[in-house]
Amino acid sequence: MTTEHARTPQGNAEPQENTEPRENPGPRENAEPRENTGHTRRRFLAGAGGAAAGGVALALGGVGRASAAPAATHVAVLGGGVSGLSAAHELAERGYAVTVYEYYDVLGGKARSMDVPDTATGGRKPFPGEHGFRFFPGFYRNLPDTMRRIPFPGNPGGVRGNLRNATEELFSRSSGRADLHVPLRRATTPPAPGDITPTWIRDQILAALDLAGRLPAHEAAYYADRLLVHITSCDARREDQWEKTSWWDFIRAEEMSEEYQRLLGIGQTRNLVATRAEVASTRTVGRVIIEALILWGLLGRGLDGPDADIDRVLNAPTSEAWIDPWETHLRSLGVEFVTGTQVKEVLYEGGRVTGVRVAARDGGRERVVTADHYVSALPVEHARVTWGPALRAADPQLARCDALRTDWMTGVMFYLRTPTPVVHGHINCVDSPWAVTGIGQAQFWDVRDFSRDYGDGQANDCLSAIISEWDKPGILYGKTAKECTKDEIVAELWAQLKDGLNDAGKTVLTDDDRLGWFMDPAVTGLGGPDPQNREQLLIHPTGTLYNRPSARTAVPNFFLAGDYVRTDVDLATMEGANESARRAVNALLDADNSDAERCEIVELYRPPEMEPLKRVDELRYKLGLPNTFDLG
Repeated sequence: MTTEHARTPQGNAEPQENTEPRENPGPRENAEPRENTGHTRRRFLAGAGGAAAGGVALALGGVGRASAAPAATHVAVLGGGVSGLSAAHELAERGYAVTVYEYYDVLGGKARSMDVPDTATGGRKPFPGEHGFRFFPGFYRNLPDTMRRIPFPGNPGGVRGNLRNATEELFSRSSGRADLHVPLRRATTPPAPGDITPTWIRDQILAALDLAGRLPAHEAAYYADRLLVHITSCDARREDQWEKTSWWDFIRAEEMSEEYQRLLGIGQTRNLVATRAEVASTRTVGRVIIEALILWGLLGRGLDGPDADIDRVLNAPTSEAWIDPWETHLRSLGVEFVTGTQVKEVLYEGGRVTGVRVAARDGGRERVVTADHYVSALPVEHARVTWGPALRAADPQLARCDALRTDWMTGVMFYLRTPTPVVHGHINCVDSPWAVTGIGQAQFWDVRDFSRDYGDGQANDCLSAIISEWDKPGILYGKTAKECTKDEIVAELWAQLKDGLNDAGKTVLTDDDRLGWFMDPAVTGLGGPDPQNREQLLIHPTGTLYNRPSARTAVPNFFLAGDYVRTDVDLATMEGANESARRAVNALLDADNSDAERCEIVELYRPPEMEPLKRVDELRYKLGLPNTFDLG
């Protein structure tokens, strides 16, 4: 079949005939094992000398102590998104021969950037388009560790050095309601060890809610108490009682004011993780969004280093700042990429995976590729259709993945004539029926001059907005986003942004300022009877935890990676994708009886001050009693 290889290390796409990787130690098509020419520890260290010195020194980490993989050990990684690239990275550093099979012609999955066709003139690059804006919360620690190990010129900390802190968030309101600006910097004088008590936490929550200034006092007090309940709940209560309880019910949103519902219910679920508060698991919302992202983040606990605040973004389009350098680095480690390839079926016989049936994305001939081990790193909605009856029978957790749910969370990028930063961070349009969030990106792209580097020189900013609610009527046409055509979606989204950002006496967005827009081409059929979105997001209704599989399967040479795999971070995120890949690689190393050092997995921060209260709650839970702070 004919396809297009991923970008070479120089960044140029080179179309060429592609039946199998070129003389590489990767998976083979119906072939006998070949000599392993993958990177051993010695070859890896020798090759590192020519890369960015500071970045590579950090990159070695535990890998410098890893042993090479056994001779002729090949791994096929199915999918070139964040989880697939993370798995390939860890395996290549340990001497495995890796080939990544990717559906698109470029790598990165939902995180990749895309050129907007026919927008470049005068030697500039095309406008950068993306599935939606990327952000890297400060509690991410596994993914930044990988980013440190990707060399980038001038950055001693690798591509992690391309992260920039967002310093505030805007909760914008419509109909003349006052907006709410929230500073996002960590506490300058964090509490000393032992200072964090339930009373102290309650006071901090009430102070933050008082800043909002719109909630009745009794509602603020109740919400603070509910957070105390979750913070002091033991793991068993969280994984049973709170996993089965929706966030909406947990905070009793139905009985509260509209402000309470919008700010503390909808605004913390639908706008952030595309899951409705009415069905979102309290365990996931409380543990990740409330505790790790907000509470401990603002206190400076559990963050990725002293330079990290709770919200970070890249300093350039995602592929420029991260994915392209990653591909270059992986190629230098011997990883091969077969792009434009669709995985059709994972073949199983005799207790093992025996190969993978693949085909050209455009419908070319099918073929079978084989390897010693296989890591399925496809999104769950694409992975589960490749698991046949025999494979599913071999491991019941694969069948349970059918119960996992995905939803639409896709954005539109607006290219603006005038610099329009709005706020130095993210925008949450609290009252928008489509649960709109956004960010002015050019202000963070400090290594770029937008008008000089992109498009035709007229645009000076890129406002990236995401629609999280695709099933509720809008304000312009009275139709859901899925019922609209693309042009109608753009007009409706623009109207909702103006409704939230333009107040009496303050005009942020004007129609004349808008030069163009871009939407992910993965969304098709809009305005017709059967709209489709190939790039959906795993959502977290109650009970989701019980259906999430482990990275290790019952099949000894088959492993799972992806943000749907059960991880400590427990949220469909790039951090979850990276953590799952580490778990898959560790399981593979165990299956191989490898003496290579296992991937480090950093779990979410657990404040030691809360552990005694959690132990008390563990006893109460076993006795059938409510949490100490649960007053009903």
